[in-house]
Amino acid sequence: MRSFLFVPGDSVRKFDSAKKTAADALILDLEDSVVPDQKVAARGITRQMLDNRNVAQKIYIRVNALDTGLTLGDLAAVMPGRPDGIVLPKCAGAADVNHLALYLDAFEAASGLDQGSTRIVVVATETAYAVTKLFDFGGASPRLWGLMWGAEDLAASLGASRNRTGNRYHGPFLLARDLCLIAAAAAGVVAIDTIATDIDDLAALKDEAIAARQDGFLAKAVIHPKHVDVVNAAFMPTPEEIAWSRKIVQAFADNPNSGAVKVDGKMIDKPHLRAAVKILAVAESRG
Repeated sequence: MRSFLFVPGDSVRKFDSAKKTAADALILDLEDSVVPDQKVAARGITRQMLDNRNVAQKIYIRVNALDTGLTLGDLAAVMPGRPDGIVLPKCAGAADVNHLALYLDAFEAASGLDQGSTRIVVVATETAYAVTKLFDFGGASPRLWGLMWGAEDLAASLGASRNRTGNRYHGPFLLARDLCLIAAAAAGVVAIDTIATDIDDLAALKDEAIAARQDGFLAKAVIHPKHVDVVNAAFMPTPEEIAWSRKIVQAFADNPNSGAVKVDGKMIDKPHLRAAVKILAVAESRG
């Protein structure tokens, strides 16, 4: 998956628009995009969205954080609609993931769903404390599928007046981004890049998405339908990358007992082969 498009959980109009996009997944949001006095009503609206989903898109639900007292009510409303996954905000390590996983065990049983079928994606950098727990996900439930980083709530947690200047994130936020990427790799789950907040600057979005993919992120969250195609394209390997990867794979196939081979005058070893195989797998899976 390349693109996760956020949709307010109380807006059928925006959901209908999102279904027409090429987003690989939609995140129906019961948290930040829903005002407090609309939280309960949004649960029913989100359930209706699940019942009217586009089968080509995965559907995730961002519930309210565990410390709000709203999480169980959110899950009770949406789990009968069989979401593909739950996005947990304000997550601080494996304990929070496992807490949510226990809830999902019960709701899957009650709804007749296959045990363990509902994935968990966490937003893992929204507080200073959460950043310190990024390397705590090794003992998390196997439901954990992805780590997403975010900069907006982290700014409030740090007391920062801003998190970026122009299109460049400031140091603390780059640190959180990079640690989230490394933590996801260490835990063996998908790293998901944060949203781009400038709706109209598609050139900056493209640059940001390409940089994220090159660094190792496998997907990106987006907040506007017109960002979807830009992100999807950015997360596809380029023709040059595919051609180079094929050369590497072929060179090792021709020299199966070699730990390193020479390709176009460059010395290539097994880490390059592993990277090439991943690039070709992504290109094949996305057709």
